[in-house]
Amino acid sequence: VQLQASGGGLVQAGGSLRLSCAASGRTFRDWDMGWFRQAPGKEREFVACIRWSGGTSLYADSVKGRFTISRNNANKNTVYLQMNSLKPDDTAIYYCAATPRMAYSALALTSSYNYWGQGTQVTVSS
Repeated sequence: VQLQASGGGLVQAGGSLRLSCAASGRTFRDWDMGWFRQAPGKEREFVACIRWSGGTSLYADSVKGRFTISRNNANKNTVYLQMNSLKPDDTAIYYCAATPRMAYSALALTSSYNYWGQGTQVTVSS
């Protein structure tokens, strides 16, 4: 699976961005997809994930109510992360990741994901 993330940029606090992650190489619909982020000097952390079917999603507490993950299995093989009410603390490099259908309890773990995109920078100014 090859993953290409895009959509990052510079935005003021309170603004919005939508990240996209295009997948290619294998059957996209068989993969659970996640978004992670890494700020300077910090470890990579879980942001959100969505099941292969699109029916179940999970969010980090820090982004609940502000971020929404979705996916298009039908014809675009793409997963999205809509980010609203952005805060300076959301500044990080955002990575999309893919894993074969995984136990729900493991979906928030970095180690559960086999494939990673190259990352896209999100900077939120105060």
